[in-house]
Amino acid sequence: MWKLNEDFSLFKQGIPYIILSLALLMIMSFWSEQLYGIFGENNYVTLHLMMEILIIVVTMSIAIQSWLISPYILSNRVLYIGALFLTISLLESAHALSYKGMPYFITGNTTYAATWFYMLARLLLSIGCFFILIVKEKPISMSYRWLIYSLPFITIIGCFVLIYAPTQILPSIFIEGDGPTILKNILQYSAVILQVIIMLILLKYFKYAPKITFLLFGSSIYLIFADVFFTIYRDVYDIKNFIGHIFQLCAYYLLFRAMYFSSIEKPFQQLLDTQANLERSREKMHFMAYHNEVTNLPNERFLMESLKRNLHISKSEKAILAIEIERIATIKASLGSTYADQLINMVAQRLRDVLPEKYLLCMLREDYFVVVIDEVNNEHHLTQLSQQLQDAMLASFQLQHFSLNGNLNIGIALFPADAYKEEELVRFALYAMHEAGKVPSHTLFYESSMSSKITEKLILENDLHYALDNHELFLEYQPQVDLQAGKIISVEALIRWRHPKKGWISPGDFIPIAEESGLIIPIGQWVLETACRQVKQWEQAGLPSIKVAVNLSLGQLFQQNLVEMIQDVLERTRLESRYLQLEITESMTINIDHMTTVLHQLKALGVTIAVDDFGTGYSSLSYLKDFPIDCLKIDRSFIRKIQTDSTDKALVDMILSMAKHLRLKVVAEGIEEVEQLSYLIASHCETVQGYLFSKPLPPEVLQENYDILQQNARNILKKLSVCQV
Repeated sequence: MWKLNEDFSLFKQGIPYIILSLALLMIMSFWSEQLYGIFGENNYVTLHLMMEILIIVVTMSIAIQSWLISPYILSNRVLYIGALFLTISLLESAHALSYKGMPYFITGNTTYAATWFYMLARLLLSIGCFFILIVKEKPISMSYRWLIYSLPFITIIGCFVLIYAPTQILPSIFIEGDGPTILKNILQYSAVILQVIIMLILLKYFKYAPKITFLLFGSSIYLIFADVFFTIYRDVYDIKNFIGHIFQLCAYYLLFRAMYFSSIEKPFQQLLDTQANLERSREKMHFMAYHNEVTNLPNERFLMESLKRNLHISKSEKAILAIEIERIATIKASLGSTYADQLINMVAQRLRDVLPEKYLLCMLREDYFVVVIDEVNNEHHLTQLSQQLQDAMLASFQLQHFSLNGNLNIGIALFPADAYKEEELVRFALYAMHEAGKVPSHTLFYESSMSSKITEKLILENDLHYALDNHELFLEYQPQVDLQAGKIISVEALIRWRHPKKGWISPGDFIPIAEESGLIIPIGQWVLETACRQVKQWEQAGLPSIKVAVNLSLGQLFQQNLVEMIQDVLERTRLESRYLQLEITESMTINIDHMTTVLHQLKALGVTIAVDDFGTGYSSLSYLKDFPIDCLKIDRSFIRKIQTDSTDKALVDMILSMAKHLRLKVVAEGIEEVEQLSYLIASHCETVQGYLFSKPLPPEVLQENYDILQQNARNILKKLSVCQV
C-alpha cells in the first residue's frame, strides 16, 4: 500500500512537467513558422542571456551544494557531481559571454565559440553522468576535494585553448542561416544515445530511490527534447531554439532538484522521521515504564505516584483492594509463563468488566492486582464488590486443552483507618490478601495482627536458610503395613524442624515458605539423600529390606538436573533403586508433557512412583494412563469420616476399584481407628499407614522397636480377623 501511495505521489508531482512539455511540443508542431522571431531581433540576446544565467545559477548551485556537503558525506560520487557541474557552469558562462551580440563578447568568431562551448558542456554532461553512475561509490579524504575541484578550471582552460587557438583546430558546427552542421547533429545525437543509456541504468535504482530516479529520468527526457530541437532550428530567432533552451533549463532544474533532495531534503526528512520515531519510542518507553507488559494495566510505579498525588487531597475514606489469583505460582511453574500470562490476562479482563471505570485497576510485579477506590460509602459496599469479583471468576478459564479456575484472594486496606502513607496502605492490603486464602469467603479486611504474622513469616524464612547447615532439620519415618502379609514393608520419610528458640515447627508452616523461597530444592535433596542412607543403614543393622517413600515438591520436578541428582544419590548411598518410592501430588500433573517426560526418566532408574493425597487435586484423571504410576495414596481426609460420611465412603470405594482395574497399588493414610481398618480390609486395600500402627518415629527408635512394631501390627490384624469371623 505504501508503495502505491508513493508511486501516485510521484505521478502527481510529474503532472505539471507533463503539461508544460505537451504545451511546448504543440507550440513547436503547430505554430513554429508563425512564431519565428516573435520576440524581436534585439530581444533574443537578452532572452538568451536570461536563460543562460538561470542555467549557470542552477549548475553552480549544484556545484556549491556538493562542495558544502562533501565534508559530511565523504563520497567520491558527490565530489564528482560537484566537479562536473562546476565545469558545466564555467562552460555555460563562456557560452553566454561569447554569444553573438553580447556587449562583453570575446573577440573572434562568436558563433563558432559559443556553439562549441555549448556542445562541450552538453557532451561533458552525458559522459560525466554516465561515468558517475557506473563508478563504484567509496569514501574519500578531505584533501581529495581540492584536487577534484581543481579539474574544472584545468578543463575550462583546455577548452579555451582548443577554441581560441591561433590556428582553428575545431571545425565549425553551426552555419548562420543554415543551422547546425552534420557534425553538430552527430555530436548532439551521441549525447542523446548516452542519455538513453543513462536512463536504462537508472531503471535499476528506481526501487531503492524512486524520487531521485524519477527526477533524473525526467531530466534526461528534457535533455533529449532539447537535443532534438537544437538539431532542427535554423538560427537563433527560431522558436525551436527558444523551446530547446526552455527544455534545457528544465532539465538542469530537475538535476538540481535531485541533488537537493538527495543531499538536503531526504536527510532532513530522515531526521524528522528519526525524531518522530524517537518520540514514539519515548512514548512507548514511558508507557512501558508505567504499565504492565502482560495486561497493559498501570503498574506499581503508576500506582504509587497516583496515590502520592491523590491520597491526601480529600478526607473521604479510600480503599485499596489487593487481589491474588490462587495457585498462580503453581500454574506458572507447571504450565510455564505463557499459559500463566494468558490466565492473568483473562482475569484482568474480567476484573475490568466488573469494576467501574472510575476505579483504578493496577498490576503489580508479583502478579497481584490492586484496585484503588477513592470514595468508600461503607465496608458492606466493599464486601459486595469483592463478592462480585469472586463471582466473575466462577466460570473456568479455557487455555487450549486446559480448563483452569481463577479463584481470588482479596485483601482490603482502608484509608485513613489503616494507614497514613501510600506504601503502608498497599502493603497492608497485601498482608490481608495473603491471609484471605485461609477464610471461606477468601476476602479479608486488614487488621494490625496481620503485620506481626507477616513479620514472623519473614523471620521464619530467614531462619530456614540456616536450619539445614545448623542441623535443625531431621527426618522421622512412619511405617506402612502390608495388610495381607501383616508386616512393615515400607516407611514414609517426613521432615521435621526443631527451632533452637521456637521449638518444634510444623511442616505445614515451613514447607510453603521453603517452596516460595526456592529453599525446597536443597532441602529436598537433603531429605532424599538422608532417607536413602538411612534405609541402607537399617539394612546393614540387620533389618529386613524396607522401601522408603520420599515426597517431591513441584519445584524439584522442574529442577533441570532432577533425574541426574536422584541417580547420583542412589549411587552414593548404594541403595537399590527398587527400594525408593517418589511421591507426587495431583496438582503437579497439570503440565502433562513435562511430567510425562520426567516421570518416565525417573521410572527408567528403577524407582516407583506414587500419587500422594489422591482425590484432593484438581487435575483430570487422564494422567493415570499417561504417567508411569505404581501406587495411589488415599488422603486421610477421606479415611477420617469413612464410617459416617457416605460420600467419603463412596470415594474410597471408587479409588480402590479404579486402582484394581489399573493394576495400581493403594496405600490408605491416616488410619487411627480399628473400624477404619476393618472397612479397608473388607474393601481389599493392600497397604495402610497411620497412628493405629505407629506415629512417625526417629530412625533409631524405629530400628530399636522394629520387631515390637511389627508384632503389634500383626496382633491388631489378628484380633480384627477373629472379630470378623
